[in-house]
Amino acid sequence: MEALLRNRAFFVCRSCTQQLQRRYMRAGPRQDVYDVVCVGGGPAGLSLLTALRANPVTSHLRVALVEAQDLSKIKLWKLPPDRFSNRCSSLTPSSALYLDRIGAWRHMVRERIQEYQEMQVWDGVTGARIEFDWAGAQPTTGTTIAYMTENLNLTSGLLKRLEELGGVSTFDNTRVENISYGEQTEEVDLREWPVVHISGGKQLAARLLVGADGANSPVRSFAGIEARGWDYNRHGVVATLELDGEGWGGEHTKIAYQRFLPTGPVAMLPMPGKYSTLVWSTTPRNAALLKKLSPGNFVAMVNAAFRLPIPDLEFMHTQGSGQEDEYTWRMKHTPVDHRAVPQVVTAVQEGTVASFPLKFRHADTYIAERVALIGDAAHTVHPLAGQGLNQGQGDVQSLAKTIEYAVTHGQDTGVGMSLESYNSERYTANHVLMGVCDKLHKLYSVGSGPLVPLRSFGLSAFNALRPLKSFIMGQAAGNGIKVF
Repeated sequence: MEALLRNRAFFVCRSCTQQLQRRYMRAGPRQDVYDVVCVGGGPAGLSLLTALRANPVTSHLRVALVEAQDLSKIKLWKLPPDRFSNRCSSLTPSSALYLDRIGAWRHMVRERIQEYQEMQVWDGVTGARIEFDWAGAQPTTGTTIAYMTENLNLTSGLLKRLEELGGVSTFDNTRVENISYGEQTEEVDLREWPVVHISGGKQLAARLLVGADGANSPVRSFAGIEARGWDYNRHGVVATLELDGEGWGGEHTKIAYQRFLPTGPVAMLPMPGKYSTLVWSTTPRNAALLKKLSPGNFVAMVNAAFRLPIPDLEFMHTQGSGQEDEYTWRMKHTPVDHRAVPQVVTAVQEGTVASFPLKFRHADTYIAERVALIGDAAHTVHPLAGQGLNQGQGDVQSLAKTIEYAVTHGQDTGVGMSLESYNSERYTANHVLMGVCDKLHKLYSVGSGPLVPLRSFGLSAFNALRPLKSFIMGQAAGNGIKVF
């Protein structure tokens, strides 16, 4: 009976869109009607469309994708095994499991994905440290903290899965020129439906318009939704690094490292083999310097960031060149526990040093009538916890479930009442995580004063409370679910 009702509800929803499609087409050859139009072909947008197409309940919805980039190049993306893109993300086990469930994981290049089982996090001022050891803390539920992969590996895999599923009208290499409301004709009233005007003169009417179009979302602007926040006056410097070995954990146990500096955290996250990806949050001035340095001097600065005292590192940031010699001299007078820091960086891959401004932005709401926001269009967070992409994947799971419920129960998928469960579920969860990341950044940006010993004591105490630490680790890793 449940299956019969589901099929009947789906048929009603589908039949309604087909009738609108036939009627609206008569108004002009350039107009088209869809159940879902997604603007933005990044990980969030592609994951949502893949989830809708992979689910038997929503697989017959008429869906379209609008993306400014050439997706054919991304789908065919390929790099040599010793070269890695500088834009990488960590996927929690729960995010990886969902990608596996919708059939995208198997289309990603497995050799370019690196799971890691341990994190070393410490205060650059006091040396207080937290050691997250999943292998010891989560012996029964899995040992993987997260999976590091290049963003292009993820989007390429999603595109291959979408091609396998079929049924998506794709408009790539296409700009959104305007978004307006539809018109009323003698046959149909679309005055409350968003219409996306794209290059070439085509118009896409959407029962539900999804904004997966980044922090400067045109969809969010069309819906009149404000995004509030601030700039951190920090830039994230990224690069692909080559190390002098596999790491202290060896081939089978990889470790991620993060040191909190007064200018922002610096993190080295493992990639396959002897490679690692760098994410260094620092001032715009320091970021500009790092990008100008020769490869040898850049490598010296990265090694110094994990080993030298703060005053030494600050001095090296004042030099226009010569960091390589300066680092070598200072290391002769600096005792270092080499097992407490990452492997020595030996090289930086050409063309991978880049930077981007760091911002905090949160939309007032994720929904409007016939509009839903996901990913960076809804929220932008500091990268210190590596949760930005996972927040977007959480949005996708929730919105896909919301759409499935509406179709199953014969509801209009685009009206605010149908979308409210998505907004209530995701807004609070994202708000809490974003607040934690923001306060951590501000807490560790303090380089002196009474707050420094207090945070040092708190860090050490937290590290000693193993049950609490195990609980936090399980939550951060999506309850420790292991995909493989």
